[in-house]
Amino acid sequence: MFGLGLSTSAAPGADPVGDARVAEELGFDFVSASDHPSGNEPTYEVWTMLTWVAAATSRIRVATRVLGVPYRSPAMVAKMAETLHRLSGGRLILGLGGGYSDEEFRAFGLGVPTPKEKVDGMVEAIHIIRGLWTEPDLTYEGTRYHTYQAAMEPKPISPIPIWLGTYGKRALEATGRLADGWIPSLSFAPPEQAAAMRERVLSAGRAVRCVYNVPFHIGRAGDDGAVVAGSAQQVTDVLAGFAELGFTSMNFIPTGPAPREQAELLAAEVLPALRALTPQP
Repeated sequence: MFGLGLSTSAAPGADPVGDARVAEELGFDFVSASDHPSGNEPTYEVWTMLTWVAAATSRIRVATRVLGVPYRSPAMVAKMAETLHRLSGGRLILGLGGGYSDEEFRAFGLGVPTPKEKVDGMVEAIHIIRGLWTEPDLTYEGTRYHTYQAAMEPKPISPIPIWLGTYGKRALEATGRLADGWIPSLSFAPPEQAAAMRERVLSAGRAVRCVYNVPFHIGRAGDDGAVVAGSAQQVTDVLAGFAELGFTSMNFIPTGPAPREQAELLAAEVLPALRALTPQP
């Protein structure tokens, strides 16, 4: 699977729905967007934006990259996810993370979880979400979250994949035990570290889709480590190296002033070769 990252910018001229339609026309498998509700720059709330995107497209999947668990009650996320999945015809990928931005938690009055509490909360959220998707009613007692005889109908029309954006030892081990996918970012997990992290995820012995989140720019010389840049062939070669590490799925973040042009270049000049190298199940 190959996805395209959508900006959540709400600045004049921003058009995430139009960008998603272009991504669908270009043959991308999914679009994704990040979850950063606090800040000085104008942005959309990610869940609301992706709902609008799903309503305006017909095939492409929509993914949260990733929801910060402390922002929303896990039980409500379970309900929100089922609704969006159903209304979109089964196209949701639910990305979750412990939440790395302490400044955002503090700004919104949510308290600042410790690293341990973030991982514990993420794990508990997965148990609650999956429990509400599958059980007639759910009573769950965790250290961070709980439910009491919680019923939720309807249940999902098809399985909703849960992808986790994780990096630390405990979080990676939890990903291997619980997740359907793992989506680390190049800037937080450069290739040499990502390969070792992937081994930890897969050490649980489960099949977990490994999806590398990669900023890119075609046409700009040089690769600074945080952005894969260069000619189309140079970008293809770097991405092929990521595939050899086991990242047979990727999410691409266009950089620079013309994201649609970058998406078009990627789809035309890079993805055909990359798809040939990474046959999908």
